Amino acid sequence: MNFGFLEILTLIGSVGMFLYGMKLMSEGLQKAAGNKLRDILALMTNNRLLGALTGIFITALVQSSSATTTMIVSFVNAGLISLQQSMAVIFGANVGTTFTAWIISLFGFKVDIATFAVPLFAFGVPLLFMKKSVYTNWGEFLIGFALLFLGLDYLNNSVPDLQSNPAVFDALRRWSDMGFWSVLVFALVGMVLTMIVQASSATFAIALIMCSKGWITFDLAASLVLGGNIGTCITPIIASVSGNVMAKRAAAGHLMFNLLGAVWALALYRPYMRLISWITTGCAGDPNALYAYTNSADPSTVTALADGRLDPSVEGNKALIANFAAMQYYVSFGLSMFHTVFNLINIGVMIWFTKFYVKAVTFLVPSRRENDLADDGKSHLEFISGGLMSTSELSILQAHKEIVLMSDRTLRMHQMILQMYSETDNDEFAALFMRVQKYENISDNMEVEIASYLSKVADGRLSDESKHSIQAKLREISEIESIGDSYYNMARILQRRNENNIVFTQSMNENFTAMFDLVRTAYDRMAQILRDNGQHHETIKVTLKTEQDINDMRNVLKEQNIIDLNEGKYEYAAGSVYMDLIVECEKIGDYVVNVVEAILNLKPGKYEDE
Repeated sequence: MNFGFLEILTLIGSVGMFLYGMKLMSEGLQKAAGNKLRDILALMTNNRLLGALTGIFITALVQSSSATTTMIVSFVNAGLISLQQSMAVIFGANVGTTFTAWIISLFGFKVDIATFAVPLFAFGVPLLFMKKSVYTNWGEFLIGFALLFLGLDYLNNSVPDLQSNPAVFDALRRWSDMGFWSVLVFALVGMVLTMIVQASSATFAIALIMCSKGWITFDLAASLVLGGNIGTCITPIIASVSGNVMAKRAAAGHLMFNLLGAVWALALYRPYMRLISWITTGCAGDPNALYAYTNSADPSTVTALADGRLDPSVEGNKALIANFAAMQYYVSFGLSMFHTVFNLINIGVMIWFTKFYVKAVTFLVPSRRENDLADDGKSHLEFISGGLMSTSELSILQAHKEIVLMSDRTLRMHQMILQMYSETDNDEFAALFMRVQKYENISDNMEVEIASYLSKVADGRLSDESKHSIQAKLREISEIESIGDSYYNMARILQRRNENNIVFTQSMNENFTAMFDLVRTAYDRMAQILRDNGQHHETIKVTLKTEQDINDMRNVLKEQNIIDLNEGKYEYAAGSVYMDLIVECEKIGDYVVNVVEAILNLKPGKYEDE
């Protein structure tokens, strides 16, 4: 077999088809189960066993430990779960990823892949054209499943025939005949390969094909898989680069878990491999038999068997083909068993040391001294990292955390206005005005940054519910930013009051304080509903009642202002500034209602009970 440029492209394309199929299958499942994943993640508590089971289940569902660990890193970054909770889930993800290996193992050689993979398109493609997104999601899953195994089949058929290329085969043999050093070399190759393709399943597939063709021993194929287990840490590490210190610690915990697992596995490699061979032989067959056969049988026969070119109608060939397929299955079964037992031992031991992991990564990734928000705050986001989470559906949770922070920061302006209202020292007043101005800029910047993030999320695959959620959150940040604008307008009004030496009467001061207290009551209720994302709260009617109280007070004060001006109790300039403050308070009441409407998914002016 001549291996030229076209064959190289075919080989690369086969790997690409495998990776794309896995990505499509994973994303289809993640989208279909997006809301369910939120419910599952809500189960995560300080119970480490429950957290580990959650990691196993989610990874088995989405078919990617990298997706799960990246998701967990993002959750830690967003403050949705604690670092200790994340450790148990990450441990479980390493067990869950073996599910993919078992799928490849059980279906890769036991049946003719093309026999069932291609017909899946007949079911998957029509689903893509359905109006309901749930059907489209399952269509993507079926097509991804088919592409994954077609890619594996093409990969199996497009790799070069090493036995017909003595020079290449001898080079591979030299790397394979260095005793334990060969194990280390192949583990390093597996790690680097996985870091490049960012998918340990692809490394598993390559190890499976190399071993099933008799190029390398079962032990060396297992070391490739072991290296891939370390290399898969690169994805969450990349995801944590733009995150906060807690995200970096979660990624470091994942790396530490896999490194410590690799250390004990390499230290006990020979006895461990004897254990795996014993288990595999008892359950299926000897995983070392294939390599022994390929090195003792006629090379042309081995090549014909590996390429599927042996004619089964010829007498004796049918038994050869069946025996060769059985030995290939033993190899694939053994590699899956190696992967599963390795991770089960890891989690069985290390699950009891989650607190140690937290202390270790806290020491390894120290926290830099952060700025105090009270000292004029930061203008950048705290929870959203540079990239999106592993799924667009779950990124909305991250954005929600940021909106809560935006609301809390905007509320700080309320107390500043109250201080400005009674401040008599010009320097202190000027300092307060600058702080209000800075927080108004923070509010503006956060609106833009959160909106930009939500726009990127909207470009992903979303359920109808999540599309509505994004629209609601865009409305929330717009209204909260408007509240910030009103507080800043009040600061400017107070600045104008001082510049014109206007003095309010005792009655005006009492009325403003009463109105401002009502605004604070409305804002506090809105902030609580926002924090709970509309769960376990009364309908819009309670918020409307407070807003109506604000409107009624505004109307009463407006009429009283006219009466007081006619009676000459104060000058028109004082009455104008005073009413400007009252009007801004009333505007904040309106914005608060708009935010609550958005949270409770109500159309403006529609207040039916849900």
